[in-house]
Amino acid sequence: MRDVSVVGIGQTPVKEHWDKSLRELAAEAILGALRDAHVDHADALYIGNMLSGQLIGQENLGALIADEIGLRGIEAMKIEAACSSGGAAIRAGYLAVASGQFDVVIVAGAEKLTEASNCYTTAALAMAADSDYEAIHGISFVALNALLMKRYMYEYDLVPEDFAAFTMNAHANAVNNPYAMFRSAITVEQYKNAREIADPISVMDSAPICDGAAALVLMPTEHLNGQRARAVKIAASAVATDSLALHARRDPLWLSAVELSSRKAYAQAGITPQDVDLFEVHDAFSIMSVMSLEAAGFAERGRGAYLAREGEIGIHGRVPISTMGGLKARGHPVGATGVYQAVEAVMQLRGEAGKNQVPDAQIAMIQSLGGVAANAVTHILVN
Repeated sequence: MRDVSVVGIGQTPVKEHWDKSLRELAAEAILGALRDAHVDHADALYIGNMLSGQLIGQENLGALIADEIGLRGIEAMKIEAACSSGGAAIRAGYLAVASGQFDVVIVAGAEKLTEASNCYTTAALAMAADSDYEAIHGISFVALNALLMKRYMYEYDLVPEDFAAFTMNAHANAVNNPYAMFRSAITVEQYKNAREIADPISVMDSAPICDGAAALVLMPTEHLNGQRARAVKIAASAVATDSLALHARRDPLWLSAVELSSRKAYAQAGITPQDVDLFEVHDAFSIMSVMSLEAAGFAERGRGAYLAREGEIGIHGRVPISTMGGLKARGHPVGATGVYQAVEAVMQLRGEAGKNQVPDAQIAMIQSLGGVAANAVTHILVN
């Protein structure tokens, strides 16, 4: 297997893109990544997307977008793994280059969630859960996370305000990210007074419905030549799964897929959690941040919330997370999110994160979750 590096990145602002189609958003991000990489061709294209067929009536995105960017004829396909589709697309691109099959691969994530009503989009997102045993009974994706959060609070004697620091951190970091959807800081009072969606989850615990696209260009590290100075190596790529339905898990309060995926990635990269300089966590809901920090080895069980409360997740903390706003404040265009995480990690490792730069960042970990962490895709990037 060959070593693989990211040599180009591109992204669009995350917002409600009423004036652009999915193909236009994807093309904008991909062409930006190709310019950044100083290449004008690719051997393959992998697109992370979850809901194009359901929400905009368009499938076969590989051929559609390859044609749109002027690369008709290359291998191109859509990769779907619910909310971790972007991470899964990175995995596919990584394997394609590492195996020696291709030398230049484009990985992109693109999603438009605002084309339909919120009710319809909420129903579509529920397809990431178990259709036969969860969605069919009317339980939404938010409600599943609310059940977890409520039980977690009961088990570890917490109150909703104990999760506020995660939201405050994400919004504070998004202030300096021109691509973020919510570029305003929030206070504890704003968190406490936010509208409840599903007890105990409020709008301040939840990532927004939005649109966006992000892209990477991957090459074998041995072929970098003039791109070496700004290239970032993918030191590990790992995937693990759990049961789709919460009721089928041995322990609903432990994210087994996160634990397994993280362990595989640490072993592949030859590091421990203590070596990680920043962690782009899948903070679709506050409870996912807490439980992911624990399962990935950054906090003891039941202590994830304390990392935020004690200021350890900020840019200058022990485990910086959501460094450019995360899913909560940058936004969560589901199929694109994992690629946005990679773009932001590359910026950090290149030293291009501006006011949000993590000091001396050398190792970044990114993690995308599909369903309620039914699958976890983990990548470790190194400078």
